[in-house]
Amino acid sequence: MIHKYRLNETNFVIDVNSSCVYIVDDIAYRMLDYLDENMTQEFPLNILPNFKDVQRNKLEECYRDLYELKNSHKLFSKDISGLLSSAKKDLPIKSLCLNVAHDCNLRCKYCFASTGGFGQKRSLMSFEVGKKAIDFLIKNSGHRCNLEVDFFGGEPLMNFDVISKIVEYSREIEKEFKKNFRFTITTNGLLLNSEKIDFINQEMSNVVLSLDGRQAINDNLRVMTSGESSYNKILPLFKELVDKRSSDKSYYVRGTFTKHNLDFTEDVLHLANLGFKYISVEPVVCKEGLNYSINDSDIAQIKNEYEKLFEIMIKRHGTDSEFSFFHFFVDLDMGPCAIKRTRGCGSGNEYICVTPEGDIYPCHQFVGKNKWKMGNLLNKILIKNIKTIFSEIDVNLKDDCKNCFAKFHCTGGCNANNLEYGGSLLKVHKIFCALQKKRLECAVALQSLKKLSNNCEYKSFLKSANTHKAYCE
Repeated sequence: MIHKYRLNETNFVIDVNSSCVYIVDDIAYRMLDYLDENMTQEFPLNILPNFKDVQRNKLEECYRDLYELKNSHKLFSKDISGLLSSAKKDLPIKSLCLNVAHDCNLRCKYCFASTGGFGQKRSLMSFEVGKKAIDFLIKNSGHRCNLEVDFFGGEPLMNFDVISKIVEYSREIEKEFKKNFRFTITTNGLLLNSEKIDFINQEMSNVVLSLDGRQAINDNLRVMTSGESSYNKILPLFKELVDKRSSDKSYYVRGTFTKHNLDFTEDVLHLANLGFKYISVEPVVCKEGLNYSINDSDIAQIKNEYEKLFEIMIKRHGTDSEFSFFHFFVDLDMGPCAIKRTRGCGSGNEYICVTPEGDIYPCHQFVGKNKWKMGNLLNKILIKNIKTIFSEIDVNLKDDCKNCFAKFHCTGGCNANNLEYGGSLLKVHKIFCALQKKRLECAVALQSLKKLSNNCEYKSFLKSANTHKAYCE
């Protein structure tokens, strides 16, 4: 299977199963319409009537190049993902989302977590629960050396003392168990001060800073409990954190766009022009019929906006105003291992979420859905059949994905969104699906053209040595 498209007056071809990417001329781009996995070394005479405007020797030269790629299993390659069915599926846990605060000091109208309370009693995690969560992660991490813990909410900084104690405890025991903790935090920034900024920049490998872009856009849906603007209070604190942050640690300013700002490129540029280099502005995911909901009629405009953003990023490449957009990054040299390409984020299997009460869920977006509660740390009950359900999820089981060129990059999307809006873990969220494909096209084109401008040799996303690797460390 191949996928071909044009962006920036350039022809791109993705060989889906090998993940090889090519920039081709117009002759090859046209010729690929008449070729498939059955092509042989002999030039197909039946295509000649479709190329009366091209000299035959050029056609034959182009065909030889394409056949060489096919013969090298880099074009029209076979789908070997089915061979992974024998690989271990019930994997050790490596990532933990700690919902340290089921409360928030903002009242964002689009919040999936019901403004921080997840539809439950507002509460903060105790150190006892946090400590048990770390112990549980270590015990169930198997051979994994590198473990990830994400402090989440609500607003996690409402429980800063417990966060600092959990980090201290983890650092005390990680060497004893031959583990290495990587901490991250997602914050709206309202409670930041110099002490917390220094702690985050020292201990957190990544930090996600929530801000929607332009002040009018941000303050329309992201207001404090008092109803006041959050933008003016948050922005200087975010800038201080980023200015103090060392280059070896990552961050993202993360916004949400809704029907109110389908021109979200302006919000991305607003953040970039403020000096933020790492930006993510993502579409709202919510039920239909709300005044900020994105619906099918918006898809075409959003796709055009992604192309607009792509064009701007190409022009800024190599300049002081260059920035990174989360959904436009894809590693052309070494992508995820084969297992991750077919099974996705690992929620409910390699990744779990723990609430302030010690309840375990497949991820933070499942919290409050009691049917999917996997157990509780305090009473030491674990429902193994739910982990089994999630470990069996595979992109090849999703009917909407079988013939999709993006299937090994999004693996059928978010499990929680699929369940909520598709009715099943195996039914994709249609709007997400359409936007994900456009984002992948832009990402591949952007990274490819960057490599070309840097005189780098073209390579595949997934090196052959990694194709058969069962899972990532």
